[in-house]
Amino acid sequence: MNDFNNQYQGSAVGSGTMDMAMDQGLRSFMLGVYNKMGLGLVLSGILAYLTSSVPAITNLLFRTEGGAFAGYTGLGMIVAFAPLAVLLVGGFAMRNPSKTGAGIMYWTVVSLIGAGLGVLGLVYTGTSLATTFFVTAAAFGGLSLFGYTTKKDLTGIGTFLIMALVGLIIASIVNMFLQNSMFDLIISGIGVLIFAGLTAFDTQKLKYTYYSLGGNDTALSVATNFGALNLYLDFINLFQFLLRFMGDRR
Repeated sequence: MNDFNNQYQGSAVGSGTMDMAMDQGLRSFMLGVYNKMGLGLVLSGILAYLTSSVPAITNLLFRTEGGAFAGYTGLGMIVAFAPLAVLLVGGFAMRNPSKTGAGIMYWTVVSLIGAGLGVLGLVYTGTSLATTFFVTAAAFGGLSLFGYTTKKDLTGIGTFLIMALVGLIIASIVNMFLQNSMFDLIISGIGVLIFAGLTAFDTQKLKYTYYSLGGNDTALSVATNFGALNLYLDFINLFQFLLRFMGDRR
């Protein structure tokens, strides 16, 4: 997986002269990525609904008081942190990823995140969840379109955003202990900006990947899975950070 991502990054140089908008092969590739990402969001939504609305399942993952979220069970903690573990292990283990391996990793991460998102249904009202989802979808669409059409190379910006993301993760962990509401608001605002930028960056990176793979169908299948995973994670994180501003709590 690391080698694949290195190839992913290294292909940006000299690609500005490509007439990407007119390339039907690129359009088909991007459509495949968006379709897989969309199916992932649908699956996540179904699983989140089940884990927040079916008492037998909810009680396995979450502790509630009067129907309100009161904490995670042991299994719930495992589900909440499992996606990160899968991503880290996959990043080291899948140095030469296959289509099957990349697909399994994608659907595993999507399923685990979807199950864990049930907590949002216990914390926020259904109306605010729906409103924030549509706002996120509109913002994501515009940002991804910008990344697809811009002639500016976003590689340098993307590198900075990835570094900022590491700092954001550390700050979020620290605030888990501090429980500072103002600090949480600042983290949320920075998170929105980071994942907005990463949406455009990851979309452009997919274009460069398509051309660097030179029509290799197997490699393109792997790229579709990883590309969908990157965009899915951008969408989910952007949604969750926006929800902290727009969400009405139960």
